[in-house]
Amino acid sequence: MIKIEFIKYKNIAIALDNNIKVGECEFIVDDDIWNIVHTYVDENYRGTGIAKQLVMCVINEAKKDNKKIVAECMYAKKILMNRK
Repeated sequence: MIKIEFIKYKNIAIALDNNIKVGECEFIVDDDIWNIVHTYVDENYRGTGIAKQLVMCVINEAKKDNKKIVAECMYAKKILMNRK
C-alpha cells in the first residue's frame, strides 16, 4: 500500500511503498508562496494516481498554512488549472 508523507522542513511530499520511496513532489518556499517545482514517480508506479496524490498533499498543506500555491512543474500546473 502506498503511503504519502509530507515533510515540511524538507519542502517535499513523498510516496512510500513499504518504506521505499517511489515518488516525490518538491516545492520552494518564498514568503507566503509555495512553488511546486518537481514531481516524480518511479516508472513502475506511473499511471496509478500517485503523482496527483503527491501534488494534492502539497496543495492541502499549503492551504492549512494559509499559503498561496503556484507551480513551475508542468504536471502540478495542470492540476492547479483544473481546480479553478
